[in-house]
Amino acid sequence: MVIWFIFPVIILKTKTMTSKIKYILMISLALISCDFRKSINKDLTTGLITKGNGLSCEEVWLSVDEEKTERNTFIYGEIFVMHFNDMEGFRKEEKCVFPGMIMSVTDEAGDTIFQTEDLYSNYLNGMSESPLLLKTSLTLGTPMHSNHNYTVFVKIWDKKSTGTFTAEMPFSIIQNEKISIEKSTISYDEIYLYSADRDRAITDGIAGFNENIYLIYEGLTGVTEENEKVFPGFKLLATDHSQNVILDYPDLFESYAETGINSFDFKTQFYVTIKFTQGQVENPIHCETILFDKKSSSKLKVSTDLILK
Repeated sequence: MVIWFIFPVIILKTKTMTSKIKYILMISLALISCDFRKSINKDLTTGLITKGNGLSCEEVWLSVDEEKTERNTFIYGEIFVMHFNDMEGFRKEEKCVFPGMIMSVTDEAGDTIFQTEDLYSNYLNGMSESPLLLKTSLTLGTPMHSNHNYTVFVKIWDKKSTGTFTAEMPFSIIQNEKISIEKSTISYDEIYLYSADRDRAITDGIAGFNENIYLIYEGLTGVTEENEKVFPGFKLLATDHSQNVILDYPDLFESYAETGINSFDFKTQFYVTIKFTQGQVENPIHCETILFDKKSSSKLKVSTDLILK
């Protein structure tokens, strides 16, 4: 955006005054040019604040699953991408620019829970794209947790000059409402579905035939420990819309009944793998699981519906 400044001036038609007016005008234009790429903008919908100092950006926007979004509340396991469209102000060397970018996240106390290295460190020969599009993604997983608020901070800088551009946005993480969890004496930090084939959490309840699906538990407590071992059982029942039984396993961990499982590994992250082979099924598929303690009456029931495609 260009801002025009109009100054009322009374000109006395003398030779000395004419030269002075030209000199003053040149200084004014120079000052305006220096401040041209300084900007502060706030998106009232997402709370995204951007600041430019020597670098400018036509538009900063977010996407989830390649679709533009204007929300700043996300499901645990989701990935959002921050796009920086048509960036300008970089010093060029042989028609290339050399951007740097780091990203960090702070928690509710303002403590930094992680920070990246330079995300564009591999572009040793610079970038020649025009218009210039920069982007970075954030996977909403550990060390972040659901039911908490965070702030993401992105800094972009010119490696050949002093220009900078920053973006800062508060966001919240919630649990996946498509996963139903009954209250139990067994507690947890997170429970979510993950696709090993797509390398991402399943947040929309859609999965594929022959897809390796993990039901993952993190931060489990409330299971009896004996000599640094736990003795869990796991029941899985899956039925389609017509109540046809697709999967039925009374105890997926029957083989560990005597040996048990390392308690530290179990408490840190515990998962089971689910796979649906190609066949005639009527969506949705209702999956009901029960994690139970063979040394006590504690159990944890989790259920969800999946659409197989």
